[in-house]
Amino acid sequence: MLADTEPVHFACWREILRPFGIELDWETYRHRGIGRPDLALLESLGASADPPAGLDVLAPMLPDKRERFVELALRNQPLSPAIIEFIKSMYNYKLAIVTSSDRSEIEPLLAAAGVRGCFDALVCGREAPRPKPAPDPYLLAAELLRSRRPLVVEDSEAGVASATGAGFEVVRVASVRETPAAVLAAVDSY
Repeated sequence: MLADTEPVHFACWREILRPFGIELDWETYRHRGIGRPDLALLESLGASADPPAGLDVLAPMLPDKRERFVELALRNQPLSPAIIEFIKSMYNYKLAIVTSSDRSEIEPLLAAAGVRGCFDALVCGREAPRPKPAPDPYLLAAELLRSRRPLVVEDSEAGVASATGAGFEVVRVASVRETPAAVLAAVDSY
């Protein structure tokens, strides 16, 4: 976990879905959205809407949601100076980001923080054959890094399931502040 962007994603989803009569609350988003593909969230919420709204109606809103996310996230750089420094300090390691977010949402944030070049691979959104919680995203990242034993840092249930399903060691973090110390401790004992 490099940045806590979930509140921004949540705000964007609420804004985009409200015109369809879908009032998203944090608990629903936390259970159905965090670490899951955008289309899975839309399908789930659309089915429970009154009247139901299918993907044919909701999916065209994805570009607007993604654009709005980048706009809001860049207002307050989501990567803290401490995380930026930590990422740059890991130059001896091959680094990848594996996220359920779309590449168009991630790359602008990394570029604005000046750390895009620190990552040897990005696996975003639906770039793997099957999304988290399937192991495919982490298997693809390992292949891109040419790594047989990657160490994975995760904050979501779907991400942990994906990484363990791929057979990789996982460090679970609950907040961004935990990430540097947890990673360094895991690397030292790995």
